[in-house]
Amino acid sequence: MTYQPVPVFVYHSVSADPPSWIAPFTVSPRVFAEQLGLIEDRGLIVVPLRRLVDALRGGPPLPARSAVLTFDDGFADFHATVAPLLAARGLPATLYVTTGALGGASRSPEHGSLLPPAPMLTWRQVRELDACVEIGGHTRTHPQLDALPRRAAREEIEGCKARLEDALGHPVDAFAYPHGYSDRVVRHLVEEAGWTSATAVRYGFSSVADEVLRIARLMVRADTSRGRFLAWAQGTGAPVAPFPEGARTRAWRGYRRLRAGLDHPYAALTPSR
Repeated sequence: MTYQPVPVFVYHSVSADPPSWIAPFTVSPRVFAEQLGLIEDRGLIVVPLRRLVDALRGGPPLPARSAVLTFDDGFADFHATVAPLLAARGLPATLYVTTGALGGASRSPEHGSLLPPAPMLTWRQVRELDACVEIGGHTRTHPQLDALPRRAAREEIEGCKARLEDALGHPVDAFAYPHGYSDRVVRHLVEEAGWTSATAVRYGFSSVADEVLRIARLMVRADTSRGRFLAWAQGTGAPVAPFPEGARTRAWRGYRRLRAGLDHPYAALTPSR
């Protein structure tokens, strides 16, 4: 059966001058505004992530030509740059924050974050944004969850939820896997913790038949060309979920686990220079 592709776009930083370590995953404000224009020009209807989740759980169907906007980590530019651009167009979005990185600057692991230094949202800004976008969780420290011992993974997943709900004063349901990495054990821990949806990356379109705890997304990077983004906006250029996990993904997980077991974990992010 062929399913209508639903592009779930994932962004990180939107900045003209990002730290070097996040630069490959950053788009400039000009490019971001252009991409929002392409979405509108191609007749896509940007819906809240919750509408996709409801459809995945058998709820009301999505409008034809739907899309979802998501943002990972919690960079300060979301408050300064992204939120005003979304508000001007009346577009919903989900912002997944790494709770240990919040507070104005990401910090070293002993202080709560594996992310290298970068301007990050403050808790005050997150509470302000909670009124206009959905806030979701992205773990406490941004580890590779599928390479962690079960207990450590559980602490990351449950601790993030508890911290967000304490700060915002209401349930927080949406989770995103750091680096997009998960496996069956991690997904079970996410469900057990009470998260009702979780997004991966998978470099594919979602659909109404996608997995609610492994929603496929398309990562927008600095090297994402206008042509590629346009193809995604038109529903082409990537597989449509559900699709099986590839042999390369399984092999990559095995390699990272081996490194972690030898106490030389793979460094998924390079420090800022």
